[in-house]
Amino acid sequence: MENFGIGLVGAGGMGRSLVLEANQIEGVEIIFVSDLNENRAKSLAEEVNASYTLDYHRLLSDDRIHAVFVASPPFLHATISIDAMNSGKHVFCEKPMATTLIDCDAMIKTAEQRQVSLGIGLVCRFHATHSKVRDVVVSGQMGKPISIHVHRIGGPWQGGSYHTDWRMQREKCGGFLMEVNAHELDFMRWTCGEVKKVYAAGGIYIQHEADYADLVVASLNFESGAIGLLHSGQVSAIGGYGGRVDCEKGSVFFPQIWDGDSKIQIKRFDGSSEDFPISSIEVESPVRAEIRAFIDAVVNGTPPPVTGADGRAATEIALAAYESIETGDPVNLPM
Repeated sequence: MENFGIGLVGAGGMGRSLVLEANQIEGVEIIFVSDLNENRAKSLAEEVNASYTLDYHRLLSDDRIHAVFVASPPFLHATISIDAMNSGKHVFCEKPMATTLIDCDAMIKTAEQRQVSLGIGLVCRFHATHSKVRDVVVSGQMGKPISIHVHRIGGPWQGGSYHTDWRMQREKCGGFLMEVNAHELDFMRWTCGEVKKVYAAGGIYIQHEADYADLVVASLNFESGAIGLLHSGQVSAIGGYGGRVDCEKGSVFFPQIWDGDSKIQIKRFDGSSEDFPISSIEVESPVRAEIRAFIDAVVNGTPPPVTGADGRAATEIALAAYESIETGDPVNLPM
């Protein structure tokens, strides 16, 4: 097709990132930007030479738009996505896909019925560290994975858009496990396979204005036999983001994920080792890469690289962790 038209719903931080990156892809045209905040919608629309509207239904009737990008607060993802798909539009929905499995299933069912693509914005699959670690593990060169540990910790959300009313309610944002750790849960599943059981502990320690745990330590049992550990928290003044994968023949250690000066370290039981500086791993801008891959899939009629099933799985694991915290018992999947 000559031009691939995009309409955006939700012009906040992530919506802005999506359209600015999409605007850098040849053959892509941003047609409409929609947001309930007129100043925000107008400002972003002018930046990408698009029209704007306060009512997203207006862009659904525009035949120039092939796909709708949904970057609203999570509790609105399902409604907007389903409306878009019922209008014949393909949908790229930011994570978390939705905060309930009922909504996830409704989105997947609508995509199937309308024969449109549904892609989910789990962008860590396109980041240098995540993709390199995963490639090493699934290549088999280290043998089967035995355990995977990922930590992503920091301080409580404070001020500005990070402290809006909907972000303090798990029903609306999905809590930290969905709105942030959807990435880590997807990465762990992408690397080690399907999860069959979740056992978690956690609680509210610092961010008392929120109704969800600000510290979670979750154990994941994979169908492959591997065991995972996710340390998620907003209670650390120091913070950090990294992890490791231990396999039959050795280990893959990534102490920092974003730091370009850090290295991915590989060490085998036979004594051999390799280091990969993160800065040496060449990847396209991750958000641009995920958008490009989604558009290519739509144009070629192939499944998107991150499907509705992938988005649903991240939500299900998070919900299982929350249930385990509440009951004190492990939760078997599927729920």
